[in-house]
Amino acid sequence: MPAYARVLLKLSGEALMGKAGYGIDPKVMKQIATQIRDVRDLGVTVAIVVGGGNIYRGIRAEEQGLDRATGDYMGMIATVMNAVALQDCLESLGLDTRVQTAIQMAQVAEPYIRRRANRHLEKGRTVIFAGGTGNPYFTTDTTAALRAMEIGAEVILKATRVNGVYDKDPEQFPDAVFFPEITYLEVLNRNLRVMDATAISLCMENKLPIIVFNLKEKGNMKNAVLGERVGTLVRG
Repeated sequence: MPAYARVLLKLSGEALMGKAGYGIDPKVMKQIATQIRDVRDLGVTVAIVVGGGNIYRGIRAEEQGLDRATGDYMGMIATVMNAVALQDCLESLGLDTRVQTAIQMAQVAEPYIRRRANRHLEKGRTVIFAGGTGNPYFTTDTTAALRAMEIGAEVILKATRVNGVYDKDPEQFPDAVFFPEITYLEVLNRNLRVMDATAISLCMENKLPIIVFNLKEKGNMKNAVLGERVGTLVRG
């Protein structure tokens, strides 16, 4: 029996590129889409916020001499590319899917409308939110927190490359300490890289739990939805 009826998956763009270092790895995307299908087969409603870091990150703009806002808009377009690719992969597995974007792109995606998004979810469709919030200077982490509350999600599933939250990067420091559970305030006070501070604050204010888990391990997403101990639980 699933522990949650409606979840929001926060999927980074980097998760889609695998070991390629850039773009989309079809095998990795297929693996992720299969895990999403397994959760949908439980009768759980799934929405997804996808990033664009595998193609472009707005913060790189300043390093390249571009205006930060311009770079952020470029990053938003990158998220739409990822969302459309993920939609195609999900539909090849038999899932009815819709892409909604916060920036107007009528030829490839619906505009984000909260009521329409909820209606799609009620009909059993998987909705992918792209284009961030539609505003520069906001990350897709903040988008995930915002969209999760707008659609009434019961939890944010934050997919990462490691097993959960550590006191420092476990890929660089073998002695990193793992937290099976941690509070929002501890995340903020320790400046842990779970989600950005705005996203954590939104979740804390609205008592929305976050499960941080390793998406590369098969079955982790399904186990998290079933209420099993997976990764790190962030809550009040």
